[in-house]
Amino acid sequence: MQTETDYLTKEKFAELEKELGFLKTTKRKDVADALEYAKSLGDLSENQEYQEARDSQAVLEDRIKRLEQILKSAAIVSTRSSDVVAVGSMMTVEKESDKSRKVYTIVGSEEADASSGKISIRSPLGLSAMGKSKGGTFSFETPNGMMSYKIIDIK
Repeated sequence: MQTETDYLTKEKFAELEKELGFLKTTKRKDVADALEYAKSLGDLSENQEYQEARDSQAVLEDRIKRLEQILKSAAIVSTRSSDVVAVGSMMTVEKESDKSRKVYTIVGSEEADASSGKISIRSPLGLSAMGKSKGGTFSFETPNGMMSYKIIDIK
């Protein structure tokens, strides 16, 4: 199975490492304690606390596995000034239909947060903008039709 590269800033990489450490130590112990307590209550087939503890354990282990996968395949990017849009670039774009301007930072999927202007490299806008220069235009298909943008600035 080929894993895709996860692009992360140094800060996000450190944050995910810290979360992984917490989950593997403190949180794992808390879930194990909850399981032990639930087992002590008796009949496991009708024990709701036991089922909830098992569900919590499954969610925890899934998150640990996901974090390990992300950190293993991570490529650290630095926010840098560039002539072309790349991961870590902050770009100002102008929508060609109404001339409205927005500022976006291209980030890896784990850091994407549209509400704060961080868009994934794998999003339609992110993919379309990659490699484009200041003054360049790009378009991509959306459920509402084709969207076209012009790159005003890249930092």
